[in-house]
Amino acid sequence: QVQLVESGGGLVQAGGSLRLSCAASGSIFSFDAMGWYRQAPGKTRELVAAIAGGGSTNYGDSVKGRLTISRDNDKNTVYLQMNSMKPEHTAVYYCNVNRVLSSRDSWGQGTQVTVSS
Repeated sequence: QVQLVESGGGLVQAGGSLRLSCAASGSIFSFDAMGWYRQAPGKTRELVAAIAGGGSTNYGDSVKGRLTISRDNDKNTVYLQMNSMKPEHTAVYYCNVNRVLSSRDSWGQGTQVTVSS
């Protein structure tokens, strides 16, 4: 069992920045992939960014250039730095861990990000 706790969400003005954090505990290994997904009202959940234990990254097609994902394996924490935010980026952001050994996903409860115009 993996427990994920997101933090850093909230209200931000258009053009501003936010950094989301997700702390993992339980049965997690440094080689497990961690990532962020988001779901806007009426839309499906989509990949924002993911990072493997070795540091390789994968960004969603619609979010390139404005976001940076990173992780601290010693703290089992993944971060998402978001800059130049726009109202259309308003969504619930979910932390994800994909366990390599089982290929199973664990999800956080989600954190609301609202960008005002």
